[in-house]
Amino acid sequence: MRKAMIFVTTALVLTASLAFGQPAKQPLPADKAGTIPTPTGKIAFIREGSLWVMDWDGKNQYKIVTAENGIGKISWAPDGKSIAFCRHGMVDVKGPDNLGGRHKIYDIFLGFPDSAKSTTNWWMKITDGYGSRYPEFSNDGKKIIFTKDINANTVNATMPNYQTCTMGPTGEDFTILRKDHNMNSEYMSIMPTLGPDSMYAFVVYKGVNPVGIAVAPLSLSAINEESFKKNIKMISNGTAPAWSPDGKWLAYIINTVSDQGIYITNKNLTENYLVYKPQIGQTMQTYPLSWSPDSKWMTFALNDGSIWIVDLTGNGLRQITGPGQSESPAWSR
Repeated sequence: MRKAMIFVTTALVLTASLAFGQPAKQPLPADKAGTIPTPTGKIAFIREGSLWVMDWDGKNQYKIVTAENGIGKISWAPDGKSIAFCRHGMVDVKGPDNLGGRHKIYDIFLGFPDSAKSTTNWWMKITDGYGSRYPEFSNDGKKIIFTKDINANTVNATMPNYQTCTMGPTGEDFTILRKDHNMNSEYMSIMPTLGPDSMYAFVVYKGVNPVGIAVAPLSLSAINEESFKKNIKMISNGTAPAWSPDGKWLAYIINTVSDQGIYITNKNLTENYLVYKPQIGQTMQTYPLSWSPDSKWMTFALNDGSIWIVDLTGNGLRQITGPGQSESPAWSR
């Protein structure tokens, strides 16, 4: 009998044979970081399922979209006029033979900061199919890269089929980057982030188990054992990748008990530095990280609903809101 699929998105497993880089214990040296100025800009975030915006220091908080089911990664358009975010629903399948199951479904929407001056009940839906999430605008604003589960709207699917896709800024020109998405490949990708030199980073799944973050060319046509040997570099146990706007650093989270924290690596994964390690009793949200426009600061959230900022050397740590019910902070461009 076939059962409706169950999404598995949080368990991290170690696949040492695929590892390229490993987490470091030391912070980035000051001479590599360069001058670190005072932060600027705004930070969007999800609070109790709705989309909010605040100044970088947590002041002047206001609601953009009253959604109540917002979740996950947020991304600002480079011009600051729109914010891509995700909303979720639920499918509850009960088959004629009493078999079935429940799973979340997702689509991507745009919120508009200027509209909040008159209403917080207006937004634009830009995907359909119930499987789209983790949006990220390109630096020129012409594309959004995101994850789509091709099987999300298939009632009797037994497995998700996560693929990295692109579309225009309002949902047009949908494209699946890989050509092997319909070939029953055991490897899948989620949480894509655009990098320099036509590269991107993403979380690799083998079956329903995430195994780490990978860096590969956007032109990669397939994820398989051969491409790991030739085209893909990887860090085991990594998740929540985010490329800095200047393309120099890739931030990521390790969520194992011994190495939990925020790290950065260069585009070749040959240098790894520790940015932040939570205190005993604290745990990190594993939605993708977000950089300040000058690539010197990051914002992140803990599972107690508090939002923080820290510079790339691990200094300047500051709690800017919470604890509460906030998640997924994203810095404006």
